[in-house]
Amino acid sequence: MLTLGIDSGSTTTKGVLFDGEKVVKSLIIPTSATPRVSINDVYDQLYCDDVVYTVATGYGRELLDRADKKVTEITCHAQGAAFLDPSVRAIVDIGGQDSKAILLDNGLNVVDFLMNDKCAAGTGRFIEVMMRILGEDLQNIDEFVVGKTPANITSMCTVFAESEIVSLLAEGVDKGDIALGIINSICRRTSFFARKLNLHGSIFFSGGLAKFESFRKALEGYVGLPVVTSPMSQYAGALGAAVIAWKKAAKK
Repeated sequence: MLTLGIDSGSTTTKGVLFDGEKVVKSLIIPTSATPRVSINDVYDQLYCDDVVYTVATGYGRELLDRADKKVTEITCHAQGAAFLDPSVRAIVDIGGQDSKAILLDNGLNVVDFLMNDKCAAGTGRFIEVMMRILGEDLQNIDEFVVGKTPANITSMCTVFAESEIVSLLAEGVDKGDIALGIINSICRRTSFFARKLNLHGSIFFSGGLAKFESFRKALEGYVGLPVVTSPMSQYAGALGAAVIAWKKAAKK
């Protein structure tokens, strides 16, 4: 018996096959201009006869007609993070176009959360745009900022930050210093947002940026608490959906 969880995000669409104990298979693709196509593509590539229940989550969850249930991303991210690290009681997720902070109780249930989907300055899309201006590949950012001194990025708006970075380049400021300044800017903004909740214990960092050590380290410095992650952190929503699907199937 397998269950399928799919997370239709603004930037990427993720899918996970789950056997009740571990991830059997995972898939991530860019979310196209037509999210319905992307979520159905992931379903078609992962679905097999052993799948007994499917849960969809994320912005495009309503677009998968073949899902047995649609669940909010807050619930799914919480379940996915708790599966990856049962010791965590708080989650910070930086997605493509939003960020989330979630608190869990000792039963790993959501007790409070905040979502920032009104501004792109603290998201993955922001760093993608800024790295494009720098002419560097985001995937190499950890190596790119080693030994650098962060430039001061003061603007909290994507448009103004872009102008600020262009000005720094014109002044001859090192690109690595600017990139590290951007990382600090995103993590500082995220920490201000997340600390509105009563954060305690270790924080699980999920989302696409969580795979970069430079972001994890910067976020840890700003929140003042241990920040942990996982190689599967970007799949937290899809994994949580698959875990929920397993629980639903088990009841049947």
